[in-house]
Amino acid sequence: MYARHFGLSQEPFSLAPDPRYLFMSERHREALAHLLYGVKGGGGFVLLTGEIGAGKTTVARCFLEQIPERCNVAYIFNPKLTVEELLRSICDEFRIPYAHAGPGTPTVKDYVDALNEFLLRTHAIGQNNVLVIDEAQNLSVDVLEQLRLLTNLETNERKLLQIILIGQPELRTMLARPDLEQLAQRVIARYHLGPLSQRETSHYLRHRLSVAGMTGVVPFDRDARQRMFELTRGVPRRINLLADRALLGAYSRNMARVNREIVDQAAREVFEEERTASELAPRSRRAALIGAAAMVAVAVVAAAWVWQRGAATQTKTIATAAGAASAAAAASAPSAAASAAPAGAVAETHAASEPASATAVEFAPIELTSANIDSQFATPVRDERAAWAALAAEWRIEVPSGTVPCQAAASRGIQCYRSLDGGLGMVRLLDRPGFVTLQGADQRPVYALLVGLGVRHATLRMAGESKTVTVASLGRIWRGDFATLWRTPPGWAAQQMQANYGATAGWLAEQLERVEGSGADFGSAAAGGATSQAGLKERVAAFQRIHGLQADGFAGPATLMVLNRVIGVEEPRLAELPSAPTTARR
Repeated sequence: MYARHFGLSQEPFSLAPDPRYLFMSERHREALAHLLYGVKGGGGFVLLTGEIGAGKTTVARCFLEQIPERCNVAYIFNPKLTVEELLRSICDEFRIPYAHAGPGTPTVKDYVDALNEFLLRTHAIGQNNVLVIDEAQNLSVDVLEQLRLLTNLETNERKLLQIILIGQPELRTMLARPDLEQLAQRVIARYHLGPLSQRETSHYLRHRLSVAGMTGVVPFDRDARQRMFELTRGVPRRINLLADRALLGAYSRNMARVNREIVDQAAREVFEEERTASELAPRSRRAALIGAAAMVAVAVVAAAWVWQRGAATQTKTIATAAGAASAAAAASAPSAAASAAPAGAVAETHAASEPASATAVEFAPIELTSANIDSQFATPVRDERAAWAALAAEWRIEVPSGTVPCQAAASRGIQCYRSLDGGLGMVRLLDRPGFVTLQGADQRPVYALLVGLGVRHATLRMAGESKTVTVASLGRIWRGDFATLWRTPPGWAAQQMQANYGATAGWLAEQLERVEGSGADFGSAAAGGATSQAGLKERVAAFQRIHGLQADGFAGPATLMVLNRVIGVEEPRLAELPSAPTTARR
């Protein structure tokens, strides 16, 4: 409708997946590289996640166009299937015939036997097999477990089936579940596709307009482009929706360019559903509160009626309940004492009072909140320098009075490092004590050392006092940052490492060779040879992909910390906590 008005041959912001409009940002190219790496890898799972409309399907389509020769691909678009339905779909995609010997329909064994025979036969003639599952956040736990079992078929060199899971962010949450830990350990590469930056958003608009025939000035002024980025948060699908409606709005006003006012009006029309949902949420909460109040009122009336019906009987009931409550309180006293004591003292407390006929009592970690930090910890740490000093003490580094802790650490070849948004995934990857920033009741930050981490709970320490808390409650008051220390390699210098690895190149090449057993010759990397530098960067990027790091080929602090862990450099590690709450005795 508006195309001719703006000198375009067609409307540029259609939601149809037209390959001519493909825009590959740096993030999209990195995501594509992870998928292609998965095809060449040794089997297992590759994980690609991203918000709705971030471009995951675009990357998947581009991936399918670049599949290497002698590679068979099965693509599942709708994974809301049972185990049997999924296996049948996989066989159909690979064009594998299956049969059932007895009466009835084919079984799981029929599908798996046919698939295994196909994988062995194609491997023998030098073919690879890749299974791609889109919208994988819809997979059930049973189906995910069956997929894990499919990757069990392997030779001495590699697994015979590579599985790529593409889904929304909740897919990462699913794989963090304790019952899916075995599958999570088989993920050889993972990438989260983030939104476009403000600059990339402008490039995205220009790209689509150019493909649609634009030869003049972009019909969005500077304020309009900035506002579009704010409203869409850089998500391509939202950009398409908003840009299309904004161009229509400018056309209806007979304007040659889109300004901020038109963008705001378009957003009110396009995102009305989101706005309405946000307005209805408080009403829903109010309705829930009213309903809860009504239930309480009914309960009170019922209790009063019971009291009037039999005061004597009720008195007897209350006395019995009070006796039971007293007994329960006495029985739970050791557990309460354990909750108040440092985590390390729990077993000793219960052992000292254990009678001959002991029964198991489950010790529950603390539900930490902003409101109870001051009551749970005798001395909450609110000074960041004190937190760094406490962390240095974990490394047995003395920090003299008046000395900056990071300077004291640097004098011993140990550097400070801080990640602002890595979350627990980064903490588990780095596997070392560090402090996190929690939000106290008065909105002031509270700094706690994270010294132990399990699947469901973690150990925090403040001013020498340790507490075990649930991971869920930690996530609600944690800002997502993580500050820690790490031991630098010989000759390390941040500026040189970013440019050409500097004096660390030889050490880095040697350690990567140890890890991979490749026998690659990086001997001249330290001398700055262009070929060796390029090869070393490629090897670093491969290491990063395998260990879930951003594969930029730059051996920064996070990469070197993971390498230190892999090669066994002596550094403090997080205490391992059981996956289920600890069990004491009473």
